[in-house]
Amino acid sequence: MRRNTLRAVLALLVLVLLLGSWITIQWLRRPAVEPYADLALSQAFPVPGKLSIRHAGVSTLVFDDGETAWMTDAFLSRPSLRSVVLGKIQPDTATIERELKRLYVNRLAAVIPLHTHYDHALDSALVAERTGALLVGSASAMQLGITQGLPADRMKQVRSGDTLQLGKFKLTFIASHHSPTPLDDGRTLETIDAPLTLPARASAWRAGEVWSLLVEHASGQRVLVQASAGFAPDALAGKRADAVLLGVGTLGKKDTAYVESYWREVVLATGAKRVIPIHWDNFSLPLDQPLQPMPLLLDDFEHTMNELRRMGARDGVEIRMAPPLLPFRP
Repeated sequence: MRRNTLRAVLALLVLVLLLGSWITIQWLRRPAVEPYADLALSQAFPVPGKLSIRHAGVSTLVFDDGETAWMTDAFLSRPSLRSVVLGKIQPDTATIERELKRLYVNRLAAVIPLHTHYDHALDSALVAERTGALLVGSASAMQLGITQGLPADRMKQVRSGDTLQLGKFKLTFIASHHSPTPLDDGRTLETIDAPLTLPARASAWRAGEVWSLLVEHASGQRVLVQASAGFAPDALAGKRADAVLLGVGTLGKKDTAYVESYWREVVLATGAKRVIPIHWDNFSLPLDQPLQPMPLLLDDFEHTMNELRRMGARDGVEIRMAPPLLPFRP
């Protein structure tokens, strides 16, 4: 009996070691981003009357027309995987200040988290405070503002269909859905209902309402920001965009039917002729390192890019990449 028990324990240990080794190997394996260097858009500094954007990983984007600047999400701290899984997290003030300088951001008209998971909204309220910005978003985003101590006149709650004028930018908020995952169907509304006590578990940053953001500039340019690879059927019908900043996180693990539906509901529905992937990078790595795709255990960036290029070639849509942290014209 003792011998059988020992054998069972040893067999279990071997299985655990094998599983651990497999997970480690899969975590270390990730597609390369270098093969897509030729898709990078040219650097273009903001000048009055012309729209430029900087991409700071995930869905953090700085829009600037030389007169007015504003930011989506504002996720700059990028805590480590260990902190996210095993510990508690909070905004890292020193990192935020460093990255704002690298983005040439001093003042912002608004900070707009497009949903309130930590990889979008962790730093939104602190960035708003430091830059004199208005924090704009869902009721959950307002709770993050209260957590940071923002006064009521520095926060603005929006609902689907609302518009916001920032200088020559007109922003329209359109209800959407989060990308479905094994842990989240993307359609169940989970909200932040009270201020957080920081540091907190990453799971405390519930998604809240999820937005598609239509950006229309007085120059005539129209850009859609789709921060998560989810969609609400027909939500963008009748909306027009020249380019889509397309969230592709977890898209590489979706089946072809889902990918085609996402493309149809977001890209084809708006008539966009250019797609710029966002939310493809490993957001547990700091911004002072080059952006790298997510590990194959979680996503497949190469498959995503192959699918985007296939659909783009079929439908006459150009696929381009944003140069990290550098200004570009969409």
